[in-house]
Amino acid sequence: MIPDKETKIEKDASQEGKYGSFAMFDITHFFNRTLKNWYWFVMMFIIGYIISWVYTKYYAQNVYASNLSLSVSNNTASYFTPNQSINFIWGQGGNQDGIYLKKMLLSRSHNEFLVKELELFVNYSTKGVIKSTYLDKDDVPVLIEVDKKHLQQVEYPITLIPKGKNQFEVVLPDDGHSANLYNYETEGFTTIKPYDRPENRIIEIGEWFTAPNLRFRLLKNPVTPKIDLQNIIVNLSTVNKAVNDIISTISVDFDKEINTIMIITKKGYNLNGTVNFLNKSVSQLQKKRQADKLIVDKNTNAYLQENLDKIRKKLDSSAYVLNYMKSTEKLYDIKDRDEKSLNKIKELESKKADIESKISSLDQIRRTLVSQNFDKMISTSAAGFQDGFFSATVSELKDLYLKRREMALIYKPNSEPMVEISKLIRDAQTNSNEVLKNYYRNYLEEIGKINRQVMETNSDLDAYPEKERKYLDAERGYNMIEATYNSLLSRQNETQLKIAGNQSDITVIDPAKNLGQSPIGPNIKAVKAGIIGALLILPLLFIVAGVALDTKIRNIKELLSATRIPLLGVIGNNDNETMLTVLEQPKSSVSESFRGIRANMRFLSGSDGGSKVILVTSSIGGEGKTYISINLASVLGLSDKKTILLGMDLRKPKIFGDFRIDNKYGISNYLTGEVEMSQIINKTKIPNLDVATSGPIPPNPSELLMSEKNIRFIQDLKKMYDFIIIDSPPVGLVADSYELMKYSDTNIYVVRHEYTEKYMLKIITEKYHNGETGNLGLVYNDYNTKQGYGYGYGYSYGYGYFDEDKNYKAPLLIRIRNKVRELFNKK
Repeated sequence: MIPDKETKIEKDASQEGKYGSFAMFDITHFFNRTLKNWYWFVMMFIIGYIISWVYTKYYAQNVYASNLSLSVSNNTASYFTPNQSINFIWGQGGNQDGIYLKKMLLSRSHNEFLVKELELFVNYSTKGVIKSTYLDKDDVPVLIEVDKKHLQQVEYPITLIPKGKNQFEVVLPDDGHSANLYNYETEGFTTIKPYDRPENRIIEIGEWFTAPNLRFRLLKNPVTPKIDLQNIIVNLSTVNKAVNDIISTISVDFDKEINTIMIITKKGYNLNGTVNFLNKSVSQLQKKRQADKLIVDKNTNAYLQENLDKIRKKLDSSAYVLNYMKSTEKLYDIKDRDEKSLNKIKELESKKADIESKISSLDQIRRTLVSQNFDKMISTSAAGFQDGFFSATVSELKDLYLKRREMALIYKPNSEPMVEISKLIRDAQTNSNEVLKNYYRNYLEEIGKINRQVMETNSDLDAYPEKERKYLDAERGYNMIEATYNSLLSRQNETQLKIAGNQSDITVIDPAKNLGQSPIGPNIKAVKAGIIGALLILPLLFIVAGVALDTKIRNIKELLSATRIPLLGVIGNNDNETMLTVLEQPKSSVSESFRGIRANMRFLSGSDGGSKVILVTSSIGGEGKTYISINLASVLGLSDKKTILLGMDLRKPKIFGDFRIDNKYGISNYLTGEVEMSQIINKTKIPNLDVATSGPIPPNPSELLMSEKNIRFIQDLKKMYDFIIIDSPPVGLVADSYELMKYSDTNIYVVRHEYTEKYMLKIITEKYHNGETGNLGLVYNDYNTKQGYGYGYGYSYGYGYFDEDKNYKAPLLIRIRNKVRELFNKK
C-alpha cells in the first residue's frame, strides 16, 4: 500500500466519483461490535429463557380441542334452519344440506339458543398462587343459578370459598362494583343509583345471595367433581359476548371422501367443557331439526288433505256423469275401441294431472312467501322437488323479516340500517322467486309437451261418432281427476309416514369424548423461541442502528479503499500519561510503529539526501497530530538525524507542555519580528532534536503562517536540520495547512480510530487525487487491538514482543484463534 514516489495512480471518471465515499453499512464493524457485545446476547438469552419458563409454567393457559363427527342425510332441508346465508349455499350442489347445516352450527341464533338454554354465560375458574385454571360445570361442586329478572353486574369476579356443611363464603372484589348493570331478559344495560360495596357473607346451598348488582343462588351439582377446589371464581358475561366467544372457537369441516360427514371441532381452555358443549350442541340441533321437520310435514299433510277433499268431490261428480252416460246412452261397450291410443292418452293425462298438482303446491308455497306466514309453509316435496338453496333462502327470509320487525322498534323507516335490511330482503325474495320460476317454467314446458302428444293421439279418435266421443271425453276427465287424487294421496301417505317415523336427519357417528387429549396450544417451543428471539433481536437492532448511524472511521481496509491514499503506519492506543512515548517507552510496540513510519516515509519523500520538510495535519483537533508530530520527531532525532519540531498550530499551542519548555516566546513572536530565530529554538533531552514552540496566540495566525518570513524561516531551517517536522493546524477547520503543503516534502494526515468522521476525509481525498496535494500518507492513530482484528504496516509485531509489553494479555477471541491455529499447524 506504500507506493514509490514516482508511482502514478491511474483513475477514470467512475473511480474519481467514488473517492472519499464510504459504505453506508460497515459489515466488519458490525460483526466486531456484535462480538464485542456478546455478553448482552447471553444476558438477553438468560432473561428470555426465564421469562418464557415463568410464562409457560404459571401464566400460559393450555388450549384443548375435541372433535365430533356426524352424518347428514340428503334432501332433508328445513325452512326453519336459522340464519342460513345464501353466500354459503350458492353453487353447492353436491352437499347443500351439509353446507347450510355447517352455517347453522356456526350461526348466532343456534349458539344463542345454547347459551341461554345451558346458561353458558356463567364461567367457572379457580386460582392458585399465580395461575388461573378454567373449569367446566362438571368440575365444580356447586352451580350458580342467576336470577334473570334481577339486574346483574358482568365481568365482576365472584369468589366462592368452601366452608364445609354445604356452606360457601361469597367474596367480592374490594372495588369495581358498577352502577351499569346487565339485564338478561332484555340483553341490555341499565344504570342504577350508586351504592356501597356489597358485603361478603356465607350462604348455604339453595340460599339466594342478593345485592344491588347481583342476585344468585347456589345449586348442588348433580355430577360429583373429581377434584377438591380451594376456591371457585365465577364470572358472568353478556349473552352476546358468550355467543361470540363460542363461535370463535368452533370449526366445521367435511370428510374428504364422504362429503355428507361433518367433523366439528371445539377449542377451549377446559377439555371437559369442549366435550360437553359439542355433545349438547349437536343434541339440541337434532331436537330442533326434528321439531322443524315435524312442523313442515304436518303443514304439508294438512294441505294435501284439504286438496284431497276437494278432488274427492270432483271425482265423485265425474263418476256420476260417467255412470249416467253409461246407463242412459248405453256407451259402456263401444265397438272397435282404439285401446292403445286411449291408454296412451290416459297415461299422458295422468302425468299432466300430477304436474298440475305440483303447480298447485308451488302456488301455495308462493302465496305463503308473499304473506310471510312461514308457520304455514309446506314442504317442497309436495311440489315435487327438494332444493337446499330454496330452503336456505326461505329460512334467510324468515330471519330477515323477524330482524326487520325488531329493528323497526329502534330505527326510523328511512334510516340506513332499515334501508340495508330491506335490500337484503329484496335480494332474498328475488332468489326465492327465481327458483320457483324455474320450476314453474319446467312444469309448464312438460304440460305443453304432454298437450301436444295428447292432440296427436286425439287425431286418431276423430272418426268416432259424436256420442261416443262425448263418452270418451267424460272417461278421460274422470281418469285425470282420479290420477290427481291418487298422486295427492300417495304424497300424503309419504308425509304421514314421515310424521309417524319422524327422526332427525343428523346422525352422530363419533361423539366427543375426554380421552385425556394433550393440549394443542400454546406451542411452548414456539413461545420460548419467540420470547428469546425477540429479546436477542433487541441488542442486535441497537447494534445495527448504531452501525448504520455511525460516521466514525473504524475500519482500516475501508479507509484505504475509500481514499486510495498510502498508509504509512498504524499507531496503537497510548496508555502513557504524556505524549513522549518514544522517549519514555522506546522498546514498546507503539515506539516501533513510529520507527516503521520513519522507514515508510522515504517512499513518499525520496532519498536524495537533502533536508526534508514533513508536515503533519488532521481533520480536526483531538485526532493526535501533535502526538504523532512529537514522537515522529523523537524517532528521527534518536536516529542521529538533526531534527526540529515546529509548533505551527498557532491557534492551539501544545508542544511546550510535554517538553517542559516555556512558551513565552515562540514562532508567532519570531514572525512578528519580536525575537530572533535563536531565541525560539529550544533544546530537548535528545541531542539531535530541537523544538520551536508556537508562542502566544496571535490575532492573525493565518497571515503569519502564509507570510514570506515564515517561508524564509522554513528555508533557513532546511540549511540547519536534516528533518523539519511541522505540527500544522487541522485542515478541517482552517486552510493554513494546505498552503504550507506547497513547501513540504512529505505530508502526513492523521486519522484517529473511532474518532475521525468519514465525511471529513472527502476534501483531502479529492485534493490528493486531483494532484493539488502531493506526497501524502495516512497515519492511523489510537488503534485499539482489543477489537480482535489487525492490519499490519508497522503494527504487525504484536504485543508481548517488546519489553514494555511483556505483561500484555491478548483478548479472549485472539487467544482462541491462536489455539486453533496451533492445533491445525501441528505435524
